[in-house]
Amino acid sequence: MNFSELAKNLELEEDEYLELIQLLIETSRADLASIETAAGEQQSNEAASALHSIKGASGNLGLMEIYDLARQGEQVARNNAMDQLPGIIQGLKGKFSELAESAGV
Repeated sequence: MNFSELAKNLELEEDEYLELIQLLIETSRADLASIETAAGEQQSNEAASALHSIKGASGNLGLMEIYDLARQGEQVARNNAMDQLPGIIQGLKGKFSELAESAGV
């Protein structure tokens, strides 16, 4: 992942961008836990809200693979197709693991 290029696109220094990445990873852990709980309890609005948060933050940082998964998950939750969320949650966890490893977080 080219953090330098992503930072440049946002007119940030790479270290500033990496701080935002670290914050995204930390907040997304809590959001993913909320999504898992909401999925288990069939609370589609709560799941959609947490997915919307991940979608917005990742989109703002140019992390389009995470954005796309979160967008898909939000749509699934809004359509109350909660049985599809576990796969999306696993996909997001994998992407965040890759991101954390790349960022050295």
